[in-house]
Amino acid sequence: MHNFKELKVWQKGIQLAVDMYKQTENFPNDDKFGLTSQMRRAAVSIPSNIAEGCGRKTDKDLSNFLSHSLGSQYELETQLIISKEVQLMADIEYDKLTSELNEIQKMTKTLIDKFSKSNV
Repeated sequence: MHNFKELKVWQKGIQLAVDMYKQTENFPNDDKFGLTSQMRRAAVSIPSNIAEGCGRKTDKDLSNFLSHSLGSQYELETQLIISKEVQLMADIEYDKLTSELNEIQKMTKTLIDKFSKSNV
């Protein structure tokens, strides 16, 4: 078991989720149950899966939950692109959030490699 609160990737995931909530506050009310909801859920899922994996007994389990987190990261990246394309998000905000997300993706992939190799 690992202490998820000490992981930088989890900390950055929490910040990204907070940033997504703040960003989507500006989305139209008629989108509340559409893209807004999906983006918030995907963003929350990123650090949540990391935390859940850290609570498991084996590094293999952790690696699996890190993979779930990575899937949510790609889901959120897709939703960010759509938000930009339909002009719900300014380029500067898109660039900021995408940069945060790309850093989290790199960190997650590194951890997946680390914990996958410990299972060989």
